[in-house]
Amino acid sequence: MYPGTFATTTPDRPAVIMTDTGRTVTYGELEERSTRLANHLRDQGLGVGSVVAILASNAPEYLEAYWACLRSGMYAGGVNHNLSPDEIAYILDNSDAAALIISADLADLAVAALERVEGVDLRVVFGGTAAGFDDYESALAAASPLAPDDQPRGADMLYSSGTTGRPKGVKPELLGLQVDEPGVPLIDAFAPVFGFDPATIYLSPAPLYHAAPLRFCGLVIATGGTVLVMPRFDARASLEAIERYRATHSQWVPTMFVRMLKLPEETRTAYDLSSMRCTIHAAAPCPVEVKKAMHEWWDGEIWEYYGATEGNGLTVVAMEDWLAHEGTVGKAVLGTIRICDALGNELPPGEIGTVYVERDRVTFTYHKDPEKTRAGQHPEHETWSAVGDIGYLDEEGYLYLTDRQAFTIISGGVNIYPQEIEDCLTLHPKVSDVAVIGVPDEEMGQRVLAVVQAAPGHDPGEGLVEELATFVRSRLAGFKQPREWAFTDDMPRSATGKLVKRRLQDQFD
Repeated sequence: MYPGTFATTTPDRPAVIMTDTGRTVTYGELEERSTRLANHLRDQGLGVGSVVAILASNAPEYLEAYWACLRSGMYAGGVNHNLSPDEIAYILDNSDAAALIISADLADLAVAALERVEGVDLRVVFGGTAAGFDDYESALAAASPLAPDDQPRGADMLYSSGTTGRPKGVKPELLGLQVDEPGVPLIDAFAPVFGFDPATIYLSPAPLYHAAPLRFCGLVIATGGTVLVMPRFDARASLEAIERYRATHSQWVPTMFVRMLKLPEETRTAYDLSSMRCTIHAAAPCPVEVKKAMHEWWDGEIWEYYGATEGNGLTVVAMEDWLAHEGTVGKAVLGTIRICDALGNELPPGEIGTVYVERDRVTFTYHKDPEKTRAGQHPEHETWSAVGDIGYLDEEGYLYLTDRQAFTIISGGVNIYPQEIEDCLTLHPKVSDVAVIGVPDEEMGQRVLAVVQAAPGHDPGEGLVEELATFVRSRLAGFKQPREWAFTDDMPRSATGKLVKRRLQDQFD
């Protein structure tokens, strides 16, 4: 399904609403505007397989551009607007982007990036003007509103967040379907589980350039629901939006949970959240105590899933099952989970190793990087792929993540997983944020360093170090204790809450 499915039956139903302004795009408008944009792209020489980069703040036009690509066999390439001009130029060049659509508030960034790259000939701006860019509304007005008979389904082409190095372009294989045909794995896997349907009112608080917000907004529209797009995450504004728009579904990352939980009690209890039927979270494993606190606070079901930008597999777990398997990210609903050691040998339940997903075919490649593509494949099974996560399965097939392979600390020959230490410290009342990394040590190879952002009103220093060290000693084994502590006023996190640990490594190595 796609916007046109519902534009014919309920054209006036809201497809997209901006929570800050109330600006609304109906299904009829989304259908016509995405059709006009798709026709404009084709009129300018783009076709099946072309990449359309999108460098924009959250706005309805973002989803119009997404659907224009999905209905014309093109790739929608969301670009992180927090990157530098050099980094954006790298993505534009590496992806072979033929077009760039921007929001006017990012014009200076876009122009600076384009000065460093060639070949992005079609340039369009919405929400204002930018030197060298065509006007979005004028382009739509000049294009035909009639959809062609052939509308091959496109896909997104997103870049991994680059928390450990240069971002990798994830280029999925096109499905060979028309945009209105069934058989889309994400829709088939998630829509029935989460109950997405025309009655869904879905709150999206994260930037649309990331995989989960973009894909889930598309999924909700594909099933006829209404997407509530926040311009940016704000803990209090999120609660206001749920109450005002009577949101039924939402998706978060654990950092957002923590920030909402740390709101004053009188703020947290001031809003009516009873409409929320399905709360979804992903992107990073959620500390057990954080998830329990959310369960006690919010009505409705809390679901967790594990997936990757690569789209190689999915696990899902409902709250009831999670409570019986604390810490799990669920069972596979797309693909089969395999845990393997460094040599590729499959491990039994309870043994920690690299998480592979088995599919019936290879589902993606890293664009222009066959070495990284091969590195993510099992040495003996080409349809088993890994994205760098470490974890284990229990006897019932529930997956538990212990960390990222690149973040594993090896001290004295022993593997230490920073996530466990970070989870321990996350809910300490004097900790606003925390990251654990390994730093060079002449004797042990690496030692554990905890970087802490103190909560407001609490001074960093030796007193806090001793308190936190005592806190960790009472909960974790001795070899996992941080041997060094540091404080920061600004923890490097992406907009989806992922720690950008390479910045800390560069600072402390």
